[in-house]
Amino acid sequence: MVHYFSENNDNLKSNPQLIAFSVNNTPLKFNTDNGVFSKNNFDRGTEILLKYLVVKESFKKALDLGCGYGVIGIYLNKAFNISVDMVDINKRAINLTKSNVELNETSANVFLSDGFENIDGKYDLIITNPPIRAGKEIVYRFFEDANKHLLEDGEFYLVINKKHGADSALVKLKTIYNDVEIVNKKKGFQVIKCKM
Repeated sequence: MVHYFSENNDNLKSNPQLIAFSVNNTPLKFNTDNGVFSKNNFDRGTEILLKYLVVKESFKKALDLGCGYGVIGIYLNKAFNISVDMVDINKRAINLTKSNVELNETSANVFLSDGFENIDGKYDLIITNPPIRAGKEIVYRFFEDANKHLLEDGEFYLVINKKHGADSALVKLKTIYNDVEIVNKKKGFQVIKCKM
């Protein structure tokens, strides 16, 4: 599974497929392949995250951090017509995301980035289903760096399962953000919203 979170997985055999599902009544379809997270179906954590996400009308620009094959960012652009940047460290994921932006007739700025390494801008909304299995060091770096890339009234949303460290993640988030709120809990997952 470490290949999901690595830059180069070109040596993995390709087995492309097309999957389709709806996100909050928005129909979407995606090209997926070996070497990307949740290649066969709509990930449960992402589904719960998007169910409880609130996108304010004032939000103009969002970042899908660790975009995988593009579910979050494509949904944001299609459902809310918000400008979206989508990043991942995984080259195969980036290529899939670019094709999926076109497939869903959406628009986004998609580029390779190890976390915030290649990101200069600031956002109204940063959203992630963090790569828990990549380890706390990487996930906590996401938390810290997101704070530096939020606009003044911006919000950082994430989802994390209780069994994968939601409690310790909350403790860490409260050392970084002034306002940390559990938006909802469902099936072990916690949707968390953070503000500066």
